[in-house]
Amino acid sequence: MNKIKVMSVFGTRPEAIKMAPLVKMLEKDERFESIVCVTAQHREMLDSVLEIFDIVPQYDLNIMAHGQTIVDISNKVLKGVDEVIKKCKPSIVLVHGDTSTTLNGALAAFYNQVPVGHVEAGLRSYDIYSPFPEEANRKLTGVITNLHFAPTETNKKNLLDEGIKEENIFKTGNTVIDALLNVVHENYVFEDDKLNNIDFDNKKVILLTTHRRENWGKPMENIFEAMVTLVKENNDVEIIFPMHKNPTIRELAHRCFDKYIDRVHLIEQLEYIEFTNLMAKVYLIMTDSGGIQEEAPALGKPVMVLRTETERPEAVEAGTVKLVGVDKDEIINLANELINNNEDYDNMAQASNPYGDGKACERIIEILYNTLREDD
Repeated sequence: MNKIKVMSVFGTRPEAIKMAPLVKMLEKDERFESIVCVTAQHREMLDSVLEIFDIVPQYDLNIMAHGQTIVDISNKVLKGVDEVIKKCKPSIVLVHGDTSTTLNGALAAFYNQVPVGHVEAGLRSYDIYSPFPEEANRKLTGVITNLHFAPTETNKKNLLDEGIKEENIFKTGNTVIDALLNVVHENYVFEDDKLNNIDFDNKKVILLTTHRRENWGKPMENIFEAMVTLVKENNDVEIIFPMHKNPTIRELAHRCFDKYIDRVHLIEQLEYIEFTNLMAKVYLIMTDSGGIQEEAPALGKPVMVLRTETERPEAVEAGTVKLVGVDKDEIINLANELINNNEDYDNMAQASNPYGDGKACERIIEILYNTLREDD
């Protein structure tokens, strides 16, 4: 029997993390020939994940350039992936999520009349400009996708509401849980002694991450000012903020937090394994990240979402996250409830994770085999 050629296209750290366990499983399965094409939309952050999971791409477009626009990225990805598809002639192209790599990788497959499999399909915020450009990317990708791998029932319903045929939608769980459960260890030791010296057992340590464009400016100032207030009002609270590389964010962080260096720890962004193990140790997570809303509940960590909407409403419904927005007083009030009310905290920490059981990759692979085998 001829092997089924599965070409996986990704280019950012979040995509790589969520695609890595699927790629590794495809590599080991004799029914498939796994082809990996990375765009390197994020270069250093992508490379760190490839190294962690021991993935060596057959094709590396290396598109990252300083100061490039979304249009620049899109042009490079579309042209580069098109050339790889013409050379490899895959049976299917897999893309993930909602990046510019996702949309343009899918477009390249569509233009070559190669089926598209969309991993993490069906997420919607229903605001075309928030998150930007991700909401448009995932909706447009869905239009040209053949196999939609939806993490949750909500995602499946979103796709059905948009007219996608039910036989083309598969609820699988989220591959991020597969990745997460493989790398978190109870006795993990960090490379940075600053983290090893934090008293996670006796302090209520908050992990803060914020980087989205829509939070730049006044919203981020509100977030940082709320953090300062929480430290002042609660003697047992400490905050860890892995700073985004954006110089504007870093300057604002230093301006707001340098007076409180004993209790607000500004660190560089962490590699994937370091970050997931940090999530496992902290008391509470505040974030505008999408992926963390999926990962943290698997570790029993409440999440406050620093956005005005989320494309992961099932987490809100399950009680594992709370959508708090970017108003300073709202952030302070909800955080204080979780810091000072054990019942409120436990209700969130013990809520069931809606994103799956860590077997999403197994399900996707069997769907690929059964679907593509029938097409042979």
